[in-house]
Amino acid sequence: MSKFTLRHLEIMAELPDHTTLGSAASELNISESALSQSITAIEKIAREPLCLRRKAHGITMTASGEYFSLMARKIIAQVGELQATFPHQDGQLRGPVRFGCFASLSPHVIPALLEGFPQLHPNLDVSVRVGTHEELIPALNSGELDIAFVYDLLLPLELNKQVIYETEMQVVLHPEHPLAQLQRPVELTDLVDEPLIMYESVPSTEYTMQLFAAQGLVPKITASVPQMILVNAMVGRGLGYGLLMSRPNNAEISLEGRKLAIRRLSQPNYPSAVVAIWPGKAQLSARVLALIDFAITTMNDSWREKSPGH
Repeated sequence: MSKFTLRHLEIMAELPDHTTLGSAASELNISESALSQSITAIEKIAREPLCLRRKAHGITMTASGEYFSLMARKIIAQVGELQATFPHQDGQLRGPVRFGCFASLSPHVIPALLEGFPQLHPNLDVSVRVGTHEELIPALNSGELDIAFVYDLLLPLELNKQVIYETEMQVVLHPEHPLAQLQRPVELTDLVDEPLIMYESVPSTEYTMQLFAAQGLVPKITASVPQMILVNAMVGRGLGYGLLMSRPNNAEISLEGRKLAIRRLSQPNYPSAVVAIWPGKAQLSARVLALIDFAITTMNDSWREKSPGH
């Protein structure tokens, strides 16, 4: 069975822009008779007329021909993108990189990546989407995103993952709160009767509840809010405490400029990590692998700068 060739698609993509075979043939750099023969061959494969050819009236696309031409143009554009991306010329990476980032993590990851990565690879087209697991994972599976940076919490088993940096839960307190004065890590039993301002998001909420449940405790939730910056702002006004994952660039200050006290949470505090995730059957491009490597280097450099002695 005969199949359409790339040249067939190029011809059909060009035809709607012309009213005569001669004009189209000139643009395609072939003779008028060769173009007519090619159209006949394409229609034979398609098994229906795609354009009407009349000497006195030029050429007119049929409805099927219009649809064929539209699809052909899309395919030609995709082929052009492939040719612009591969092979890598002069060692330069080219093409799109589409990554997602978990919402509460995004202020600590996205600025650093978007500042430094495009400088290293100026020929890449980098785009980002912020969301929850419920939004990012379907986008990965549909191919809308290449990878996503999330916490390694309650992830589907079929996803691949690469650790970016290790992390664990911390307690956010008002600086004058008695627990902020402790010389030891804060325990969940210290917190159980205190008002918790819960960061409401999948999977963060479930993970927090599991921490308490593992010790037979139930937190006293005074408010549930969808943004970590709002949790910190409320803690800064002394309305309760918050729980957040440790990050290399956590600022002990709220959005309103009020001081916060960030303290370690005692064991059992299950360690976790920030990871890059992607579908199990997907093969990562050199572009995406370069982004993962850059994220690992950048985030861990930030940890070292934060540690004592720097």
